[in-house]
Amino acid sequence: QVQLVESGGGLVQAGGSLRLSCAASGRTLSAHNMAWFRQAPGKEREFVAAVSRFGVSTYYPDSVKGRFTISRDGAKNAVYLQMSSLKPEDTAVYFCAASGGIRPGTGQAAYDYWGQGTQVTVSS
Repeated sequence: QVQLVESGGGLVQAGGSLRLSCAASGRTLSAHNMAWFRQAPGKEREFVAAVSRFGVSTYYPDSVKGRFTISRDGAKNAVYLQMSSLKPEDTAVYFCAASGGIRPGTGQAAYDYWGQGTQVTVSS
């Protein structure tokens, strides 16, 4: 079992930055692919970023590419999402997820463990 806890969400103005953290307990994250998803009110949960085991590869959808950066710290057993140039449409609850699969996926079904989420609100 892997327990994931997100933090770092909050209210920020458009153009600003936030750094989300995902702390894990129960197992080391190094053997897991990690991802961030988000869900806005009335919308489906969508893929935001993923990083492979040991941080070899990262993946982003076009909507956040160049603005968001996912990273992981094996020593701290944590994953981060650095978000910059934030837009009002980035407003959502952001979830951290872990997968024991071979490669990171972009669909929710690829992930076995989920955190409870942290709210990010971007004001215009």
